[in-house]
Amino acid sequence: MAEIKIGILKEGKTPPDKRAPLTPIQCSDLITQYPNLSLVVQKSPIRCFDDEEYANLGIPIVNDVSDCDVLFGVKEVKKSELLEGKTYFYFSHTIKEQSYNRALLQTMIAKGISMVDYETLTHTNGRRLLGFGRYAGVVGCYNGFLAYGKRTNRYALKAAHQCHNRLEIEKELQKVDLAVVKIIVSGNGRVGRGALEIIKQLNIREVSKEEFVSRSFDEAVYVHLDFYDYYERIDGSAFSNKDFFSNPEWFQSCFMNYASCADIFIAGHYYGKGSPYLFTREDAKSSDFKIRTIADISCDIDGPVASTIRPSTIAKPIYGYNPNTESEDIFDKENVITVMAVDNLPCELPKDASEDFGNALIQHVIPYLLAEDSDQIIARATICENGDLTTNYEYLREYVNTKSILNRQ
Repeated sequence: MAEIKIGILKEGKTPPDKRAPLTPIQCSDLITQYPNLSLVVQKSPIRCFDDEEYANLGIPIVNDVSDCDVLFGVKEVKKSELLEGKTYFYFSHTIKEQSYNRALLQTMIAKGISMVDYETLTHTNGRRLLGFGRYAGVVGCYNGFLAYGKRTNRYALKAAHQCHNRLEIEKELQKVDLAVVKIIVSGNGRVGRGALEIIKQLNIREVSKEEFVSRSFDEAVYVHLDFYDYYERIDGSAFSNKDFFSNPEWFQSCFMNYASCADIFIAGHYYGKGSPYLFTREDAKSSDFKIRTIADISCDIDGPVASTIRPSTIAKPIYGYNPNTESEDIFDKENVITVMAVDNLPCELPKDASEDFGNALIQHVIPYLLAEDSDQIIARATICENGDLTTNYEYLREYVNTKSILNRQ
């Protein structure tokens, strides 16, 4: 194996992102495991791990990373800080032709950069290898119970970002005092499974879909729904995953079956373009709609969860949605839905989220970077190589060629 030098970038986005692609211990372990690998960390005043934590394990702290072969970040790199001819790994937010990052991709191509997007790193079966979804689910579900406590005044939880780590969050959960409530958890991906970790930490009993809609209980219960549970064929024929993904317009939501008897909704589903909304603004106005606390982890604005009319912030994670006026209102009014819709949830537990992400990076990606990319893991995820779009991302050509002012960031 040829010698390779990796640099861990400082994050430069606003608001600041404290996460890191690799923790100090992970960096140290990598150097031990791969003798031909050297690794440096760019000095940062905001990273959740202090520079000294890396330095104490023998990882050099530097300002200049221009002598590195490969550079790992988390969020988008400022255009003005992109180095010519380098290979970058980060979330570029360009593969859906996001207009706000067109200039970023244009700059990478102009500077002869090779760019690997974490979002597009997949196994041979198409399954995504990396993401912060698990901790979006963990923090989002925790925030849902924080919101319920604030709405009902039954208990008070410390904000997630004020907790040092996951262990402190679990300690806070001991304060949760639920009434006799019914809870919906949607989604079966990383986000949904992360949310379920909190549900199980609270020892809330799971019930079947049939029991959830037909029975009353003397304790808090939850039901776990996947997309085939809250969508149905308009023509009444049997549900088919293949039909749903190919022709979502053939389907309609039956989410109201559950919303008519639920109190809390933890939304951890993935919403595919063209799919029916789970519930509309008109649905929310109905006297049959009983949900009054919603943690919308997916946070699709004016989308499948009608009450999510804007993202909330880490500092102010909760707002109210008034179904009658279709506008924001005081969150704990009786007829108002309490909404949690923070759109950067993993940032609230940056150390735990970074460790989880780094473990996946080490297991699924770095071996292919440092040896032969035999399964084309990295090749499939390379958006541009040496300043030109790769075959998989040729569809971005028109997006890239559209004129854009390359403003300095």
